[in-house]
Amino acid sequence: MAAIDDLKNLLSQDIRQLETLVEILRQEKSCLSGSDSKALETLTQQKNAVLEEIRERAKQKIRLLVAMGFRPDSGEPSRFIRSAGLSDLYTLWHEADTKLRECHLLNENNGRIINHLQKRLTRLTDIFRGASNQQKLYGAKGQQTTVSSRTVLASA
Repeated sequence: MAAIDDLKNLLSQDIRQLETLVEILRQEKSCLSGSDSKALETLTQQKNAVLEEIRERAKQKIRLLVAMGFRPDSGEPSRFIRSAGLSDLYTLWHEADTKLRECHLLNENNGRIINHLQKRLTRLTDIFRGASNQQKLYGAKGQQTTVSSRTVLASA
């Protein structure tokens, strides 16, 4: 069936690009640690290009699956592929999904680093502006909050 071969080809392309994306995300982490903004900008452009290609192929894969009888409201495509007995296709789908999850974790970690760097920059900016004289406490979720009259625990 041509649709199955097309799906296999699309998934193989996904796997190769997801491996590239893993490498980009690892380099991104390194640039974040070293504050290399020029390299970070280049990596961001590469990451966006790879993601756009993956998104386009996702649309193609869904169209092919629908042509094969898959209904998007019926659940995960992997269940449809498995139930159709397409083990080679299922193996590729699972490998692509595993790589995608790895990319997601790496990207989340990089996001946490960026968040930490932003907070650090904000604190430094506050110090330079002379606004750091306000006391801060940690809230229930671990975030810093400024002590005000509303957050006083007790008064005499």
